[in-house]
Amino acid sequence: MNEFTNEKKTSQSGNGKKFWRNFILIAITAVFLICVFGYWLYGWLAEAVIHNKPEVIVPDITGKSSVNALQVLSDNKLSVYIEKYEFKESEPIGTVIKQLPAVGTTVREGKTVRITVSKGGESVFTPTLSGLSLRNAELLLRQNQLSLGEVSEGYSMRVEKGTVLSQDPKPETSVSKNTMVNVKVSAGAPPSGILMMPDFLQKDREAVAAWASKNDVKVNYAEDPKSAFPKGTVFAQSPDPDTLLDGKSSVKVTVSAKKREASAEGEYNIKYEVSSTGSQRSIRIVSIGKEGEREVFNGLRDPGSKVDISIPKKDLVKIRIFVNGILVEERPVK
Repeated sequence: MNEFTNEKKTSQSGNGKKFWRNFILIAITAVFLICVFGYWLYGWLAEAVIHNKPEVIVPDITGKSSVNALQVLSDNKLSVYIEKYEFKESEPIGTVIKQLPAVGTTVREGKTVRITVSKGGESVFTPTLSGLSLRNAELLLRQNQLSLGEVSEGYSMRVEKGTVLSQDPKPETSVSKNTMVNVKVSAGAPPSGILMMPDFLQKDREAVAAWASKNDVKVNYAEDPKSAFPKGTVFAQSPDPDTLLDGKSSVKVTVSAKKREASAEGEYNIKYEVSSTGSQRSIRIVSIGKEGEREVFNGLRDPGSKVDISIPKKDLVKIRIFVNGILVEERPVK
């Protein structure tokens, strides 16, 4: 009787172990199958999302500076990843020398373009010197392995004395190391008897008329109804500011003839405050929309001054702000 009882207990114990062993195996198999299904479902959903994005063609960004390459790819709704840096004697520092995917490849929006950037060689890009003092301009040239060349002076009604007005070669030009860059520096306001073209950009038409009447200058006016500026605002002029004028000079200004919006909801206000330190800066503002890129502001502004303009909001995607030729801010328009 005892032997029978012991055999029964042994049999029950064996069955119990077998049950739990089978249960664990089934549980592991179920978890594995769930993981496989989840992986498959994730891949399927990711593939569906990717293929729902519009297709774009990869642009050619080789030979461009990394900053310009970023702008081009951003305009095409592509991202960028710097994969590596390589020395290349023939390309300036920061130049894109390789890209993947290749130019002309059709990809989906959001695709990452991998680039290789030059570590430099015998060529460099000329920096932007406008708005800098002569001393700071020379220091910046040295930092970029360039030299200060001929320094000339010219009167200016808008730039304080000692500030760089222009340069040769122009900014972002690829040149050999140790190239001499010539600059023109402001000699301050002109003496009486010398007539120069003022900076009328962002000024009212009435300001032009008053100046022309005072100095006996004939002005030709043109109007543009597609301008982004308020009606009556000057947004283009010829000749450029600080140009010497004489009795034979021809002056032309283009004025906005934009129709006033019925509601402020149709406009986007752009405000930018120039840093209160340093010297005058070149401010350039560009709007980017479905119809492409459009310059809405370009001019020199004093430290601490403000730029405040309104442009049509329709189809507007983003705003880019450049200071001395460098992209400092990008604002998405919501």
